[in-house]
Amino acid sequence: MYDRNGPDSRKPEPLTFALPKGRVLDAVLPLMKRAGIEPEPGFADPDDRRLRFATNRPEISIVRVRSFDVATFVAFGAAELGVAGSDVLMEFDYNEIYAPVDLKVARCRLVVAEPADMASADDPARWSHVRVATKYPALTRRHFAKRGVQAECIVLSGAVELAPVMGLSQHIVDLVETGGTLRANGLVEVERIAEVSSRLIVNRAALKTRPTQLGEWIDRFREVADAAQA
Repeated sequence: MYDRNGPDSRKPEPLTFALPKGRVLDAVLPLMKRAGIEPEPGFADPDDRRLRFATNRPEISIVRVRSFDVATFVAFGAAELGVAGSDVLMEFDYNEIYAPVDLKVARCRLVVAEPADMASADDPARWSHVRVATKYPALTRRHFAKRGVQAECIVLSGAVELAPVMGLSQHIVDLVETGGTLRANGLVEVERIAEVSSRLIVNRAALKTRPTQLGEWIDRFREVADAAQA
């Protein structure tokens, strides 16, 4: 039923679904359940150190990895399906990844921010060179290059908001949901780079060799995402 060239009785090939840890996972799990995929009970146990889990679907297993690593697992074929933020897809820009469905969850924005006491006298239109702390160096350089601005990127994996306070940089590029973390650290948003949400992603090679099986899951997640917003 999954192989358009094979008999209906043929069992579907196993699929690996890569999911990100953290707040995105909390937003995605209800969609997974509505789509018919539920991880085994140990998946919800914070003390369970396993990274791979079975599901109620014998043909699907789940791996739980860092958000940035989901795209890598899918791009290189270690997982056929995954969920990644559009920020991650913009940073890595893998040709091997197809992102057919906006799941419309974990919405936030990617912004440029600087200290509030600096912003009142600063004009981003006059920048020619900026030092920026971020975990998105490629995306940041592309953004500023479009305006003819040279961006010197200091790559941090976390606590990006500390960089201006500690003198590492005057600016940051980071995700913002409510702006509370920026305000708590004396920062303000001065530019918006992109709106961000989570996407269902698929390995392109796997989609070519298993179009029916993966196509069914793409359709199912599209229906689930649309219904959640109705």
